[in-house]
Amino acid sequence: MNNKENDMSYTISFDSSIDTDMVYATPYTVDSIDYTFYEPQPPKLKCFKLFPQAHLPTYGSEWAACFDLKASLRAGDTVTVYDSANHKMSVDIDMVQSFPLYSGQRALVPTGLIFDLESNQSLRVHPRSGLSLKSGIVIANCEGIVDADYVEQSYVMLHNISDRLFEVKDGDRIAQGEIVNYTTYNIVEVDERPAQKTDRSGGFGSTGKN
Repeated sequence: MNNKENDMSYTISFDSSIDTDMVYATPYTVDSIDYTFYEPQPPKLKCFKLFPQAHLPTYGSEWAACFDLKASLRAGDTVTVYDSANHKMSVDIDMVQSFPLYSGQRALVPTGLIFDLESNQSLRVHPRSGLSLKSGIVIANCEGIVDADYVEQSYVMLHNISDRLFEVKDGDRIAQGEIVNYTTYNIVEVDERPAQKTDRSGGFGSTGKN
């Protein structure tokens, strides 16, 4: 570091053994002095495309907590659909790469992707708030979970709870994905019933209606 009046230059170094693929440089200026800080890169999420046209997840904004999962539809393929009476059927994807989801129906929508997760990770699949509110399209199982040892295509189970037809199109953002680190527990049986821990007493619904 050299110090001179009105002429100050700073050199910031880091361990050369650090994998430069895992860091990125951020220019930063304070009082006309230029700094460069090296910060960790976001961890990588490995995705395998089952066909070239499959859509990788994307983030909707810089600070989005979840990434968007998209429908990957190919003309001529079929989608598994159940109606409100639980009758199973196969629906063809048309030439414009879309299919109809009628009121009350549930569909297994392909993402065209296999997620290669680490051993302590799971992929949580959440509904998209705008799609749920404006179109009545939710996830049939409320939240999907993809385990780390699941190495087949991931799907999104869409449910049309509106009274109108909804067209699912290739590239549509149909759900949100979140990578969650988890701990595996050793499940044991205990001999004594747990004692009351707080001022709460009673069972289901004991804290009131509202």
